[in-house]
Order: sequence, then structure tokens, then C-alpha cells
Amino acid sequence: MSHLWSSHQVTAKQPNSRMCFICGLQNDKGMQAEFYEVDSNQVIGVFHASEHFQGYPGRLHGGMASALLDECVGRAIRLTHGDTMWGVTIDLNVKFRKPVTLNEPLLVVGRIAEEKRRRFHGTGEILLPNGTVAVEANGTYLKMPIKDIAGFDPQHEAWEVIPKHEDPTEIRLPQRSFN
Repeated sequence: MSHLWSSHQVTAKQPNSRMCFICGLQNDKGMQAEFYEVDSNQVIGVFHASEHFQGYPGRLHGGMASALLDECVGRAIRLTHGDTMWGVTIDLNVKFRKPVTLNEPLLVVGRIAEEKRRRFHGTGEILLPNGTVAVEANGTYLKMPIKDIAGFDPQHEAWEVIPKHEDPTEIRLPQRSFN
């Protein structure tokens, strides 16, 4: 399938943490995904799915795909609230359209579709390198300050932006209705 592509300027890199399964940079068993905000009001996660996350041979486990989408869509609340509000999952619906292969660069995209006073609804996709949507999700999240979710010490959790020389300044996405 051939896609038209558009460039999205990276406006910010989001923080990583110490031990989060998805974004924990010191979690050697985790995915160590990195997330970027782009000028189209979307959050884009960049990751490589290694064999540690395998379901069927050569394929990303569906639970791992779901967790990546949950993290990315939940992070979209940072686009409007920074670190003052976090998204706590109320429900998440996932559709698996294509197998997600291992050991290649993948993108996960998340955005807010509707925001209310206490909740938001978001959508997201995992994109294969050729731009094909492999997995889609939509979910509802409760907006909460981190202090109400868990005993969170940003310094202990190493919750910070870690700049890297390979951080992108723009990310190309296939042109679709979600751009």
C-alpha cells in the first residue's frame, strides 16, 4: 500500500522515567519508548519491538501493543496540561489489523479526540514502517494530578527529558484523517 507522507515538526520531547515498563530508561526488561509532541497536537512514540516482547514468533505480543497505545494516548493530556494532569485509563478498546513485526522501528501515535472537565477520550495507532496502521485504539481516561494517583517523587523516578543527539526534529506520518 502506498501512502502520501507529511512532516510534523517536533515541538517537545516528553519525559521518560526510571522503571516504567513502557518508557523507563533504566528498565532493562521494558520497551524504553521515547515520546515526542508534534505541531499537529499529537504525541508520537518511537520504539523498536525486540524479541523480549514477542507473542507469536516474529510478532509483537498483542498485550504489548495495547500497553504502548495506552501509554501514548494517555500521554496526550500533556499537550494541554503538561505535568499537572495525567490520564488514568477507564477503558481501552483495541483493534488488531496487521501483525506488528519485531526488530524494526515503529511509531505509535496518540491524540485527544474530546476533552471534558474530568475526562478525555483519545485515539491512537501503531504504524508499520511503510505507514500501514497495524493496531488502533480508542479509550477514555480520567484526568488526575499525579499526587492523587501514586506516591510519585519525580527525582526518585528520574522523571525527566533526556535529550539525545538522535532525537528527531521532525517525524513523517502517512497522510490520513488522523493527521
